Amino acid sequence: MRANSKKPPKRLGLHEPLFEGNEWRYLKECVDTAWVSSAGAFVTRFEEAVAARTGTRHAVALVNGTAALHLALEGAGVRRGDEVLVPSLTFIATANAAVYLGARPRFVDSEEGTLGMDPEALEEYLRNGTTTAYGKRMDKGTRRRIGGCVPMHTLGHPAQIDRICELGRRYGIPVIEDAAESLGSSYKGKPMGSWGLAGVLSFNGNKILTTGGGGMVVTDDARLAARVRHLSTQAKSDPDAYRHDAVGYNYRLPNINAALGLAQLERLDRLLERKRRIAEWYREELKAVGDARLIWEPSGARSNFWLNTVRLPPVRARRALLRLAQDNIEARPLWTPCHRQSIFRPILTAGPLTTADRLWRESVSLPSSAGLTRAEVRRVVRGLALEAHP
Repeated sequence: MRANSKKPPKRLGLHEPLFEGNEWRYLKECVDTAWVSSAGAFVTRFEEAVAARTGTRHAVALVNGTAALHLALEGAGVRRGDEVLVPSLTFIATANAAVYLGARPRFVDSEEGTLGMDPEALEEYLRNGTTTAYGKRMDKGTRRRIGGCVPMHTLGHPAQIDRICELGRRYGIPVIEDAAESLGSSYKGKPMGSWGLAGVLSFNGNKILTTGGGGMVVTDDARLAARVRHLSTQAKSDPDAYRHDAVGYNYRLPNINAALGLAQLERLDRLLERKRRIAEWYREELKAVGDARLIWEPSGARSNFWLNTVRLPPVRARRALLRLAQDNIEARPLWTPCHRQSIFRPILTAGPLTTADRLWRESVSLPSSAGLTRAEVRRVVRGLALEAHP
């Protein structure tokens, strides 16, 4: 090594898991007993614990959040030819799940305060852009049934889900919450995932609680839960004789993944406390960066602060991503809005999508791992400040 060579600074990942509870013990139990596949006690224990945490009666563990979205929409009655209302500013899985069923996503704008689906834009569309025919709520232009509405709680911050669910009831449209990022968040004291007909969770490696890969459907509807469970196990009507009564899927979560999730869930309150403390550190440190606005939990909500995200002028946002990468700090923009994805052409919209576009161009998500230190938060903010004042 040359004398003038310099060791690169420690990499700060965007959101890394933290294992400091019963993870090793539960995983060893799976290996020791050979219960590592989709049957096993940890699957049931994990489902029951998540149902209790979300205040729902039923929970079905699945292989990932996308599979959970797919089966939740199928269980809600979405079918080929329908349209499904989704926010344009979301991870693409929210919209893809509708396409899996032969439906088409229709994109709704976001609102500034929550980053979630805008209830004003939704109501405007339902009042003026839809009609009732043969007992169905249909789009006036395409004459297709509106089969569902899937609001997403962006970055763990709850959308105005009470208003969205009220519109769903008024217009006869089932609401499926995409709560993939919001386990541990609540709105008006009620957990996310428990407001609509069903909620969908993700336990991907970068979520606040991880099973490595995994997801879950939570609901109070026994029929929907039974349907999801049935389809997720290849729709076996007689497992001994291998008879099947529908086209099913191999979507069940393995026991070994559920064991990891259960150990994490036991420490969720501690993780949430750490996440809130890190968010408060960011809020304090960012006072030194005048043009950076930290996105905070909406009024009436308690957020899990999954990803701490700042809004910057668009040019600054792009430069900040490059500067942080040079400092070995992982940051990312929000998702390219779905209405800008060529795969959804022709694009169906529920009005203008100007807020979604603005949020996309202005937002930068910062390292938010639960193990982050205040010194590391200062390092991230220093990178933002240096980019602003080179």
